[in-house]
Amino acid sequence: MDELVMMNRIDQTFKEKKDILNVYFTAGYPNLDDTIRMASVLEKAGADMLEIGMPFSDPVADGPTIQDSSQKALENGMTIVKLFEQLVTLRDHVSIPVLLMGYVNPIIQFGMDRFCDKCAEVGVDGVIIPDLPMQEYLEFYRETFKEKGIHNIFLISPNTSEERIRLIDKESNGFIYVVSSSSITGAKKGIQKGQLEYYQRIQSMNLKNPQLIGFGISNKETFDTVCIYSNGAIIGSAFIRQLNEDASEEAVVEFVKEIKG
Repeated sequence: MDELVMMNRIDQTFKEKKDILNVYFTAGYPNLDDTIRMASVLEKAGADMLEIGMPFSDPVADGPTIQDSSQKALENGMTIVKLFEQLVTLRDHVSIPVLLMGYVNPIIQFGMDRFCDKCAEVGVDGVIIPDLPMQEYLEFYRETFKEKGIHNIFLISPNTSEERIRLIDKESNGFIYVVSSSSITGAKKGIQKGQLEYYQRIQSMNLKNPQLIGFGISNKETFDTVCIYSNGAIIGSAFIRQLNEDASEEAVVEFVKEIKG
């Protein structure tokens, strides 16, 4: 089999591109059947990677904007089962890397092995599970993820020790999610001086995994700034706010074009 066919799409993207834009949106929002449409439109608009949020009633890392979208998606009838039903046609519409972001309780209820099987079946490339303890992942789930070719993405924050960052770098693949501040998503706007020092510190560690910076990235200025210190950025709350105002294809395309310039 050709090497590029075997390579995880996330790895391939980091190999081929820089200043990567990963856009987060909530599955089943604004409408239950919007998931594939939104993914397809974002790729056409120029997003390099997609992060699809699996709505949960107690999303500890998410700010009010994403919480509200999750609540609405749950009210719309979105579940993990429903999401995988929708994602059956994902690779008919989308060629860029796709990650699922969610919390560990619903995934364990669904079944972690079953979850990894489904991710592999529909063409999901990686997952972000902020409240999955690393030791639990290493002990119980790492082999399953590896067997299915699914990258598990870990998060680091300004409070993460160098020792732990080194461990995360050693034990993970795909990329490291650099949380820009020790707060929930969408809480701060603009880049603070302390954040730049943090980005410089991570950059100077010469980690083997590429990094994407998330939380507080909302426009071209903040995107361009963090790209100086990383391989790209993740935009979530700002895009959900855009959907609240206008979720049309034209508006989504304009949003992405404004960010990427």
